[in-house]
Amino acid sequence: MPDAPALHRATRTELSGLPVEVAPLLLGGELRTLVAGSAVHLRITEAEAYHGQGTGPLADPGSHARMGRTARNATMWGEPGHLYVYLSHGIHSCVNVVSGLEGQAGGILLRAGQVVHGADAAAIRRGAEPPLTPRLLRDLARGPGRFGQAAGLRHPIHDGIDAVTGAEQEGARAELWLRDEPVADVATGPRVGVAGVAGTDAFPWRFWIADDPTVSPFRWGRGAQAASVAEA
Repeated sequence: MPDAPALHRATRTELSGLPVEVAPLLLGGELRTLVAGSAVHLRITEAEAYHGQGTGPLADPGSHARMGRTARNATMWGEPGHLYVYLSHGIHSCVNVVSGLEGQAGGILLRAGQVVHGADAAAIRRGAEPPLTPRLLRDLARGPGRFGQAAGLRHPIHDGIDAVTGAEQEGARAELWLRDEPVADVATGPRVGVAGVAGTDAFPWRFWIADDPTVSPFRWGRGAQAASVAEA
């Protein structure tokens, strides 16, 4: 088997670029969490970039921060390297890495990953029944809701947790590790399930490791397919 790629702790400087620039650099890295004494390491295989109001040259209508700063999205405007943990559909805690300069909103949604350490703990968090079949192992963190569950991070108590310093917050620690050499085979395309033009090829801001089985399936957001046809 080939040697595992070399990883290092992420720095704020590495995460200070625009989310669309930083997102592909997260691929192949790991989010390592310690929650209630259980450690899980997730190799990041899929990520999506989101820009806030005034961030970058192109306004992003699909971002939580598109209208400016609110109580919900405040973490996105803070220091790079913190995690923006939000609630999706009132159920799923989703995990984003904040990137960009402080005061300039940006986040990178961790859409999917491979559990490389702590599969039993991840399965318990997911409520998965043994045995851990190959298919179950593949699906433990396949999709942003599952990723958040496997990581053990919860909205609102873990929103803003610092993945650069690894400081404890509400019984949890998180560390972001990046590859010394970025993944070579990166695919890109429209974001998953994002409504309207924000979910089309006008925003090819979803990045994934090509042919990785843990990457989540694509689906159109509301009105995105029609918007895509109109653009063609």
